[in-house]
Amino acid sequence: MRKILLILSFLICSNAFSQILSSNIEKKTIALGEVNRLVIKIDNLHEQQVISAPKNELLPFHFEEIKDSIGQNANTYERKIEFAVFEEGKFTIPELEFKVDGKILKTIPYELDVINTAQKADQINDIMKNKEVKLDVKDYWELYKFYILAAIALIALIIAIIIVVKWGKKSKKSPVVATNQTLKELDSLKKKRYIEEGNYRSFYVELIDISRKFITRQYRLPADVLLTDDLIEVMKKNNTISLDNEKVVEEVFLRGDLVKFAKTFPDQQTMEKDFADIREFVKKSSKDLEFENLRKDV
Repeated sequence: MRKILLILSFLICSNAFSQILSSNIEKKTIALGEVNRLVIKIDNLHEQQVISAPKNELLPFHFEEIKDSIGQNANTYERKIEFAVFEEGKFTIPELEFKVDGKILKTIPYELDVINTAQKADQINDIMKNKEVKLDVKDYWELYKFYILAAIALIALIIAIIIVVKWGKKSKKSPVVATNQTLKELDSLKKKRYIEEGNYRSFYVELIDISRKFITRQYRLPADVLLTDDLIEVMKKNNTISLDNEKVVEEVFLRGDLVKFAKTFPDQQTMEKDFADIREFVKKSSKDLEFENLRKDV
């Protein structure tokens, strides 16, 4: 009898001073994404610390921990975990370990069924009805201003390209550009001093070559390919070049042909006059074109 009393006393003392772990899960069957709760409690701590997995890392992979709160005082440890599962099937919460003063305490395992409660025929309704918001001009501007500015910039760029292509070509082919270019070529010919040195053949070859290129560019006549007689005939039929300028071109070109075939030998005064006449013809050519444009308009 005395032995029985001793054993009972020992057991009572042991239970009085040992830690007691308990756990409870709210639901064994949950829907997809439904929040479930697991509570773990340890009593009789006697100011001993509890060591376990860090917050939000206690449950296995498939369990999405939403909230993990730990509360502990001198005698009690309590951990409340809210979690959800986002896959259908059966899942197990295994034994969870808690260490108290070198002693390992384990919870019991739990099996959970996760089901999909939605049916194909279920009608899904919005929580709130769509609300119509009226927008004013300022609101539309804030929404689309970058698109509008980009469109304006693109249009401006296209217009600029058209202007450059259209007017750039015109400016390069304008009478003033052709005139200035030919005057520079004539100045270069003058600097070669063919006239002073009596080199009349080189002088007339280059003078007529410059003049032919000028007539081709300025008057749109095929002066660069026609013989002198044919060119003179075309100029008279075309009526683009004034009579005075036609006369200058005819005299200088015919004299150039004679010099080329050594049928005449012009003196310095004649070469000076022919050069001056061609230069004046080039300078007056713009007036011929102005008159031609007026004639076409009429």
